Amino acid sequence: MMTKSNLEDLAIFGGKPAFNEPLHVGRPNIGDRASLLQRINDMLDRRWLTNNGPYVQELEQRISSLLGVKHCIATCNGTVALELAIRAAGLCGEVIVPSFTFIATAHALQWQEITPVFCDVDPRTHTINPWRVEEMITPRTSGIIGVHVWGQPCDVEALTEIARKHNLKLMFDASHAFGCSYKGQMIGNFGEAEVFSFHATKFFNTFEGGAIVTNNDELAAKIRLMKNFGFAGYDNVVYIGTNGKMSEVSAAMGLTSLESLDDFISINYANYKQYQHQLAGIPGVSLFTYAETERCNFQYVVLEIDESLTKISRDLLLRVLHAENILARRYFYPGCHKMEPYKSYFPHSGLLLPETEKLVQILLILPTGATINRTDINGICNIIRLVISQVDRIKRKLSYD
Repeated sequence: MMTKSNLEDLAIFGGKPAFNEPLHVGRPNIGDRASLLQRINDMLDRRWLTNNGPYVQELEQRISSLLGVKHCIATCNGTVALELAIRAAGLCGEVIVPSFTFIATAHALQWQEITPVFCDVDPRTHTINPWRVEEMITPRTSGIIGVHVWGQPCDVEALTEIARKHNLKLMFDASHAFGCSYKGQMIGNFGEAEVFSFHATKFFNTFEGGAIVTNNDELAAKIRLMKNFGFAGYDNVVYIGTNGKMSEVSAAMGLTSLESLDDFISINYANYKQYQHQLAGIPGVSLFTYAETERCNFQYVVLEIDESLTKISRDLLLRVLHAENILARRYFYPGCHKMEPYKSYFPHSGLLLPETEKLVQILLILPTGATINRTDINGICNIIRLVISQVDRIKRKLSYD
């Protein structure tokens, strides 16, 4: 990596990119390769590749034990897990969700002809604002889906009380929150069910996969039927279903990842603290902070860019970072309500989402994970500091290009 001491060293001024290889957000963590390959060889020897094999069963048991929940149902991905949980819980009509989430949360509802009603978020936590939820309830509302963004839990107690008061089903999209806790209890124990994504970009991955966890025996039994076409025994279909099964090779990766879970979290935490140290004092750059009294996976390094202080927009800073091979990201730009089909269905929904519309314009997600080291982080932060300290020259240069 080059040392960036002045603007002429930056790629946009004709210098070489700071990093020879791109630094990605969400580059996959890989556990012990020998353990993974041994499991894959055992799987091949058994010739049991899918259909609730021993690795899937073991992974479900270990996740249940880790989270302290009664049931874990492993699935092929997190989106199908959401669709299964929504259908099994009997959601219909309208369901209140944040717009500040990955599009899969909304699509999992709309795919089943359920209307996602977009609710604003709390600007401090970036999670759904319970006090705004009550304003969105109509006679057609059947449920609420909260999203634990960045692993930061929703206000579970407030949402639970609202759901109880209005006789609504409550579920959580916990795609960011594997290994996190809320008031000392592991995420996975709240609402009717909680859904995880184990996609390759998550700090804990199964190549591609997901899971539904619940303490509801009846709901768990129903989901198990639904994820396997509705089969209840050989040649006996008792319920409409789909193919939501996790493969054995994905479960093998999941078991291997579980063995390194504490190491992955330790790396994420060390990276987070290094960013916190290096970014301190840069005007207009605020690092989203986690409650260290709770268990957290520290999976995301999230910046808020205040252009009134930095004098540079988030998007212009992003352009500079990309030129240096620092592939930072915008989440969840531009908001689900501004994507199709929701943009056409609800063209004025942004009027009810002022905090969401602010957040999507100022957030910047920086690389972290096992492939990032202290030197990388120092280099990233030095470039951010350099750009903001000489922002006028940057703007003049880019205006000429």
